[in-house]
Amino acid sequence: MKKSPVAVVKERFASKDKLVEAVQKLATADLWLDHVNAKKGLAKVSNQKLVKLHDALSDAKQRFGSRDKLISAILELNKRTKDAAYGAGLKKFPLPQLLDLHASVERATKRAAAKKAAAPVKGAKAEKKAPAKKAAAPAAKKAPAAKKAPAKK
Repeated sequence: MKKSPVAVVKERFASKDKLVEAVQKLATADLWLDHVNAKKGLAKVSNQKLVKLHDALSDAKQRFGSRDKLISAILELNKRTKDAAYGAGLKKFPLPQLLDLHASVERATKRAAAKKAAAPVKGAKAEKKAPAKKAAAPAAKKAPAAKKAPAKK
């Protein structure tokens, strides 16, 4: 059975306060766009959201190092490195959405590469089998079907 968010917090961080500190430590200007309510802060965010945010921040820091590197990786996978407007639009996305986009584009790129590798080369002629001959057609044509009598009223 899946553990509750409170159980995950207690298991991994011992308390919500330590989780909030860990998220704030990872949420540097390199990775994080601050959209948190200044009055409430991260302490009022649910445990589940904080755990997901901590996982996303640590994953991005480990794999990419910064938002800019993540955005450039997305641009390279899309083959749009020179598209400045698209890059500027990506800079407005929150980090978890960028990670989802990167995963999606990466899967699509792998699928396209696998499809391209499986497809035959255009220059080579593929051997075509001759269609199987049908059974000898009957010599006589079938008699036309009998017409139905009109329905009685």
